[in-house]
Amino acid sequence: MVNSLNSIEIIPDGEVIGSRTPRMHCIFDRHLGLVSLRTQGREWLYRAPQPAYWRGTTDNDRGRNGKERFPIRAAGWYSSDMFPSCVSCDATIDEEPVPIEPSEALNSQALVLKYTYETLTKPSTNVTITYRLTTTALHVAIHFTGDQALPPLPAFGYRWTMPTPAQSFAYNGLSGETYPDRMHGAHTGEFEIAGMPMTPYLVPQDCGVHMRTKKVAVTRTTTLNNAQRDTSPVTLTFQADNDFAFSCLPYTPEEIESAEHQDELPPIRRTVLTLLGAVRGVGGIDSWGADVTPEATIDVSKDIDFGFTIF
Repeated sequence: MVNSLNSIEIIPDGEVIGSRTPRMHCIFDRHLGLVSLRTQGREWLYRAPQPAYWRGTTDNDRGRNGKERFPIRAAGWYSSDMFPSCVSCDATIDEEPVPIEPSEALNSQALVLKYTYETLTKPSTNVTITYRLTTTALHVAIHFTGDQALPPLPAFGYRWTMPTPAQSFAYNGLSGETYPDRMHGAHTGEFEIAGMPMTPYLVPQDCGVHMRTKKVAVTRTTTLNNAQRDTSPVTLTFQADNDFAFSCLPYTPEEIESAEHQDELPPIRRTVLTLLGAVRGVGGIDSWGADVTPEATIDVSKDIDFGFTIF
């Protein structure tokens, strides 16, 4: 192992692996994934990030009759989104396995953890999330294994739930709300959005997706630590390897799905950032109920890969 000031300090402790760099402190659970990430003394995680397969269904998704309704055809992904199943974790330091037994701190140039998830769909498929922590940043690579027998997929990505509401978020990408079939008229630039606005549809549904994003940075001032009086803004940035889509909302898809009216949504308490390697369009070209055009759907027969760096 490398032992220098310019290295990561790693503390194996059974099922948990702690790590510290000059920029961030991380804790990884071998079964749950990344369970804590702190920068400038502030915690950025409320729950462990997980693969994301669902976006809140829209009026158009629900508008068809019987078994042709998209939510019914795609229901296996809702279960997979609600109940992620991590089946394995491989952890290495400089290409050597991280010991299971608790030990003294180790020094390294890179800590790599690869988590494999199995979906609850019929048939099932595998998704991997690979974290690579270096002295300067945390890189995340996500892989979806395609299968033409899989049900239609609403979205594929990575959901990061923050402990408190965002003050704002800034991004480099397309202006306004955009989806694969809703990009005409948008222009590329840098934008900053106050809060986490949701479109006030009569029936809550998915909204706020931004396509072709190169970078998104979320700023918070609040914390769950009542002893921490510092309310200065802190920012966490997600830099795309290649363009991704994202949404930054105050609710999970499941919370949106459970509300039939705006007043049934819970109080705003968290930030739900979903980074998307693929997302289904919203359709409705002729009227609500018209299906999404083929080019705006996700081809489940093909693998999906995307990645980003967190700093």
